Amino acid sequence: MDSFLFDALSSGWAIRAMVASSLVGIMCGVIGCFIVLRNMSLIGDALAHAILPGIFVAFLIVGYSTIGFFLGSVVAGLFTAFGITWIQHNVKTKNDAAIGIVFTTMFAIGVMGISYISQGEGVHLDLNDFLFGTTLSISLEDIYITGTICVFVVLSVMMFYRYLFITTFQETIAQTMGISVKMIHYFLMLLLSFAVVSALRSVGVILVVAMLITPASTALLLSNKLKNAIIISAFIGLLSANLGLILSIIFNTTPGPAMTVVVTTMYLIAVVFSPKKGIAFKYYRQWKQKRKIEQEDILRQAIIVDNDNGVAFDYFSEKLNFSDRKVKNLCHHLVADGLASIKNSTLILSAKGRSAAEELVRAHRLWETYLVDKIGLNEQQIHEDADKMEHFMNKEFLDEVDQTLGYPKTDPHGSPIPPMVEKPLHSLLDMKPKSKAKITKKQLDNKVESELWEMGILPNQIITLNNIGLDTVEIIYQNKKITLDAALARQIRVEK
Repeated sequence: MDSFLFDALSSGWAIRAMVASSLVGIMCGVIGCFIVLRNMSLIGDALAHAILPGIFVAFLIVGYSTIGFFLGSVVAGLFTAFGITWIQHNVKTKNDAAIGIVFTTMFAIGVMGISYISQGEGVHLDLNDFLFGTTLSISLEDIYITGTICVFVVLSVMMFYRYLFITTFQETIAQTMGISVKMIHYFLMLLLSFAVVSALRSVGVILVVAMLITPASTALLLSNKLKNAIIISAFIGLLSANLGLILSIIFNTTPGPAMTVVVTTMYLIAVVFSPKKGIAFKYYRQWKQKRKIEQEDILRQAIIVDNDNGVAFDYFSEKLNFSDRKVKNLCHHLVADGLASIKNSTLILSAKGRSAAEELVRAHRLWETYLVDKIGLNEQQIHEDADKMEHFMNKEFLDEVDQTLGYPKTDPHGSPIPPMVEKPLHSLLDMKPKSKAKITKKQLDNKVESELWEMGILPNQIITLNNIGLDTVEIIYQNKKITLDAALARQIRVEK
């Protein structure tokens, strides 16, 4: 198998096919990002089908000529683009309907024309070659034309990137800047027509839309930055074109459909495993958020009991309706984060754990107070909503609610509301055990800076958080262990 594949790929026809397919993959990947973002996918499909009349007319004028087919196809593509745009702007017809009307008519005319002239003697014009591509019979002339178009498209995107970018995302702002949105649109249509025509021999008019849309859609799942997405899309187009060609040789099938299957497979992989938008990572983030909420529920219950000897696991199982196994697992995660310690199936909150739990209690009771005082709910209606909201309210929002309510001391049930504690965004107490950070030069106030100075801890120096106890924090600074009061550690600003 290896020798067969090597021999096949070493032959002239395979090299030409691979070069042409690679150029098409790169070009379609680059232009495809703008097509997808502008919701022009259907127009790309329309242009791919509408170029057939150009091939028919070109054959009538100059006979079987690659350059003739290219010029005829471009003219037919531009005619289609202008026709679609004119109907959309001047006739009361839906945009997608206008596309459907024009491209089906052009496609029908092309099929009829090519079918008619292919019946003549000595005419070697097969409709299937244009519908599905003839990758394995690509000539050097095809490569020269495709290469020229590829260079032109890529350079055009690089030169006019700013105009393409702003007209894609902010059309109104582009108009106020004096940029002709309509001109950029027609220029993009020209590039799209070139890309479609160059892909004729590789994948054909039916499958060219896959090379235009799928690599770009895959790239946009992997990156939110347009420049990065364009590069990724071009790489995916290149890779799928070559893998598709190799698979078509191995399984003795048509290259165009094989390329489409490969690029679609890549898209499906991105759908599942994309770090920001993939289904797998989406469920992972949901699971992580659920576990965070469950851990915070345990923290809040532990601080409510307020027992220095700790709270037994059984209490959490009964109060929160968690299984014993879940409670044990969640408590061990709290220990790993430095929020607590475990002794004889009992959870004992550390200084960091008590601080986090007090913030949760403050959020819960402030929101209950807000619902009663500002929304008008009664005391029986507020607990469940506060249970949910306490996990999603940040410090800035809570401080605003506190100020709006006039800094209340107790909630509607008469329970005390923990006071607001000023602390930096990243404090020493927020660190995980065994993690490192840098003491920042600017602290919350001069008192914190002077206390650090007295202990010999200088700014911009690296420290390691060694351990978090009930009321103290142990750090390692310049190979020395230093014990700090937890209240001070909560005020010390660090950089991760």
